[in-house]
Amino acid sequence: MPDRVLVVEDDEVVRTLLRMLLEDESLQVVEASSGTQAVERFDADTFDLVLLDVRLPGVSGFDVCRHIRRKSNVPVIMVTAQQDSHDVVTGLEIGADDYVTKPFNDRELMARVRVQLRRRTAEPDGERLWAGSIEVLPSEGTARRDGELLALTRTEFQLLCHLARFPNRVWSRDQLLQHVWGYDYSGDGRLVDTHIARLRAKIEVDPSEPLLLVTVRGLGYKISRETS
Repeated sequence: MPDRVLVVEDDEVVRTLLRMLLEDESLQVVEASSGTQAVERFDADTFDLVLLDVRLPGVSGFDVCRHIRRKSNVPVIMVTAQQDSHDVVTGLEIGADDYVTKPFNDRELMARVRVQLRRRTAEPDGERLWAGSIEVLPSEGTARRDGELLALTRTEFQLLCHLARFPNRVWSRDQLLQHVWGYDYSGDGRLVDTHIARLRAKIEVDPSEPLLLVTVRGLGYKISRETS
């Protein structure tokens, strides 16, 4: 059965282009032309990926993303204007997994779609990982702090898994983009920085003074196995 993608875009020309690109990859496409319609169709069906425009009439793409995140960890790729960095950061902060900018490159867009779908279907392993008081079970897709289940998005969880597998090893932004997001080229560091901030807010006792997920100035990020 083909993967199903919800395409949310109010511009009919762009929406048609996206549908054609996705169908060329043998993906099944459901379209929504407004935020209200997107919420209705998401609630009524099951999807493997959501491609979501930010600027929508009525209910905004941000609100649609918030609605999705209250219910699901389905991968969300947001589409935003090329120069609007505020939209990029806001979208990532509310739980989007990735973003593309208009006008988008067809090959880059489809590469990002394939990465998200591939990560979704990757075979989990049976190892148990620890970082301080954080227990990570990749095979179950769960993480707990002091026994309490953490509410992580799919990307946050995969970022935590990767860092926890290599305690005390420093990873640059480009390395994390390659290993966690699957990009084989340099990308926008905001993608990494924003997800690090979101993950810190959920695993640190005091995110403003992180002891577990720390920044190594000028180099990148690492997880410390012990916090004291």
